[in-house]
Amino acid sequence: MRIGLYPGTFDPITLGHLDIIGRAAALVDRLVIGVAVNRDKAPLFGLDERVAMITAECDRSCRDLPAEVIVHPFENLLIDCARDVGASLIIRGLRAVADFEYEYQMVGMNRAMDSAIETVFLMAEARHQAIASRLVKEIARLGGDVSKFVTPAVEAALRERFSG
Repeated sequence: MRIGLYPGTFDPITLGHLDIIGRAAALVDRLVIGVAVNRDKAPLFGLDERVAMITAECDRSCRDLPAEVIVHPFENLLIDCARDVGASLIIRGLRAVADFEYEYQMVGMNRAMDSAIETVFLMAEARHQAIASRLVKEIARLGGDVSKFVTPAVEAALRERFSG
């Protein structure tokens, strides 16, 4: 069984993330969505909220995917999480050249720690490539329309978070 790990903070999950999940599911038998704690980013939604949000979105939109999709929170090193879930692939989404430089460094470090785990880069469909969770949160915080970037359930969660 080929297992892939798609890690991220997913704060919140966007249509770009869902697009990558769909593309990654075609490459593996089981796709683990690794939800990182990542204290450095000071997420808007807590870990339990993000896991619940991703689980709900995957329940709605991942049913017809060719791979089993599971959600797995983690707080350890990415390479250790990959080992924990039995992943032979780490799947990373790329949006722009700026992403590549950071990702390139991370791949080198991960390969030095475990050369048996490969990293694969995927790009979302063109209409989703510019979507960044950080920008979605900023638009929502300022009362803008985020419906082109997230699902209705995530949009509602953002509205609720910023309404009080």
